[in-house]
Formats: sequence, structure tokens, C-alpha cells
Amino acid sequence: MNAPDTNPLGEAMLSVCGETLDAMVSILDALGDDRANTRPAIGGANSPYAIVFHCVGVIEYWAGSVIAGLRIPRDRDAEFTATGPVAPLIDRVSDLRGRLPGWVDIALIEGIRDRAATGSTRADAATASPEWVLMHIQRELAQHLGQLELTRDLLNLSDAPTQA
Repeated sequence: MNAPDTNPLGEAMLSVCGETLDAMVSILDALGDDRANTRPAIGGANSPYAIVFHCVGVIEYWAGSVIAGLRIPRDRDAEFTATGPVAPLIDRVSDLRGRLPGWVDIALIEGIRDRAATGSTRADAATASPEWVLMHIQRELAQHLGQLELTRDLLNLSDAPTQA
């Protein structure tokens, strides 16, 4: 196997996750505290803040807890109602990006350390390959970036003046 820093899967994972997280941070920053904590007027919609907060939980659970075995506490349901100032959440994303390369290395070198990790609604950790977990993280981030972009657009639309 290639060294982790030259493993094509690891490089791709970190590059695409980095781009996705950069886009999320950019949206949060542009929205600011008030709008980032606003839910669009659609039943069941999440605020931009909650979407990004949930993505942090996804990465911490799958990469930090399942792959690295760190048992990072998670309250998945609370992620969808989380609120707060944007700056500390952006700092949390930055901190997470600093830890992610080590977790990807563990996945590629050792595999999964904690198949019994709790904090998700999925049981896939018991049988998933490390590669599946990495791709699952990326799929979740991509899905939620799209949700975040649509949520931002809906919030911007509701702020736009109506045309006669």
C-alpha cells in the first residue's frame, strides 16, 4: 500500500472534503449570524448553521470515532436544532480539517478501530470497509453542501424585494 500522504484515495478524500468544507464556511460567513441561524419557511427545513454543525458531527463520528476510535460524544438529533454564532462554528470546521488527515491515515493504514461506536442511526460501522466509510463521509458532505446551497438561495430569495 502507498504511504498515506501519497495514497490516491487519501489525497482525493482530503482534497474534495477540503473544497466542500471551504464552500460551507464561505456560505456561513456570507450569511452571518442571524441568517445562518434562520430556517427557510418550508416544513422540516434546517438552518444553514444546523446543516454545517451536523456535517461536523458526521465527520467526527465516522472519521474520529469509528475510524480513529476516539469515542467523540455525539447527539445526532441535537445537531439539527443547533444554533449559535458563525465564528466558533467556522473555527470548529478549521480544527476538524486539521484532524482529518490523521484520521484518513488511520483508515488507510490500520482500517477501522471502533466498529461498535455509537452515535449514528446507521449500523454500517460494524461491517463497512475503511474505504466505504471515507466515501460515505464525502457523500454526506456533498449532499449537505447542496442542501446548504439551496437553503442559502431560499433565504436570499425571501430577502429579495418582490417585483410588481
